[in-house]
Order: sequence, then C-alpha cells, then structure tokens
Amino acid sequence: MVKITFHTVAAQKPEKETDEDRIVIPQTHEELGLPLQTKKSLVNYHCCLIFNLVVFISVLVLSSILLYCYYFLPQQTPEDSLFHCRVIYEDSVFTPQSGRHQLEEKVEIHFQDNYEYISVPIPRFGSDPAVIFHDFNRVLTAYYDTTLEKCYIIELNTTLVMPPRSLWEMLVNVEKGMYLPKTYIIQEEMVVIGRVRNTRQLGPFIHRLCHDKETYRLKHRNKRRRIDKREAKLCHKIRHFENTFVVETVICDRA
Repeated sequence: MVKITFHTVAAQKPEKETDEDRIVIPQTHEELGLPLQTKKSLVNYHCCLIFNLVVFISVLVLSSILLYCYYFLPQQTPEDSLFHCRVIYEDSVFTPQSGRHQLEEKVEIHFQDNYEYISVPIPRFGSDPAVIFHDFNRVLTAYYDTTLEKCYIIELNTTLVMPPRSLWEMLVNVEKGMYLPKTYIIQEEMVVIGRVRNTRQLGPFIHRLCHDKETYRLKHRNKRRRIDKREAKLCHKIRHFENTFVVETVICDRA
C-alpha cells in the first residue's frame, strides 16, 4: 500500500527589491534642491558680485574718459598759450622822422576763463610799461600803468582787440619767426571820469590786478583833437598790440 501525503505549498516570498529597482516618489512636504538658507546666501552673493562689478566698470569707464581727455585731446598748455612777441611797425603819422620801431610784449591767452593778459615791458621810447587785461566775460579792459602804479578801467573795445581764439591763431601762425608782419599804428584817446572805490565789482581777475591801487574809470573822447603841450603833461601813453596793428592808448587825467 502506497501512502500518499499532501503538503501545503507555502506562499512564495517576493524577492527582495534592490535600490536600483526602487522608485521613490517625493512627498509634497519635502524640499527639492538646496535648503532655503543656502539659496538666500547665494542670491545675496550674486547681488553683491553684480553691484561690485557695475561699480568697477563705471570707475574704469570714467577713468578712461578722464585719461583720454587729459592725454589725447588737444590741451591748452602754458607753452601753447604764452607768447613772447616782437612787432615792427611804422610810426609815419606821429613821428615820421623816426621811421620804423619795435615793440615787445608777453601775451597770455586763457580760453577757459576767456581773457587775455598782456605785459608790456619798458619800451625804448614814448610809452609807459604796463599790464593790460582784457576780460571777455565781463567785457572790460584794465590798464595798469606800472610807472604810475594806477589802474584804469574801460569797456572792452572788441573792434580793436581780437578775441582769445583769434589772437591765439594769429600768434601761432607767426611764432616761428617770433615777429609779426610789418604793420602800422593807430591811436585812441581816453579821459578819466571818476574813481573806482570797490574793485571787487570788476570781477576776480581785474580785482586781483588793481586791488590796493588807485583805480579810475575811463571813457573815449567824443571828438578827436590834437593834444596840446599843456595837456600833454597830464597824459601818458601805453603802446601795445593785440591785433595786426599797434595801438597807442593815450590816457589823460582830465578832458
């Protein structure tokens, strides 16, 4: 007799899952990526970096512009604006027997402040040494007679006086020979009309020239007439040039 025995089949256990086969589904409450504090730090770092970069580029651009303007653009250097000039002129009207004369002066031209500064040393004859200041901003001219130590103020005569740029161009064109072309002389007569008590009202440059000096206002004579010997004692002359001709400025203490 054969005994047949039946065994209950055990439930098959599932194979153990490996890490490679497991799929993890993130929960909604879990953070993706870096923590919040780390993200804020990175944002602040990038903001600071961008700000510093902008500041650096701005400083670099500004420095480049300043260097370009200073070194590469044409600049008015002292050598460009300072001239030591001599002019040969004919005095055929006033002293025809003496013929040709020579006049020397130093000219400083300042474009930025828009003025001309002229220094006339002691001439060889017939004129006083002087400093002449043409202020094109205030449209005034100041004559400082260094012999008399007096200042004289009058409205700038733009017909006789070249503006700074034009005078500079003329002097540059004749600079190689250091002589102006042979020219002529004209005369202008002025008379004192009053004392100036406060030179500050004349601007900083003329105030600097005439401060603590006797200062007078001038006007042109209405009628041109010959100065007699008696009147000549009360007059003095300043010869100078700031054009293609020489000007003899005659200043008289009274009409």
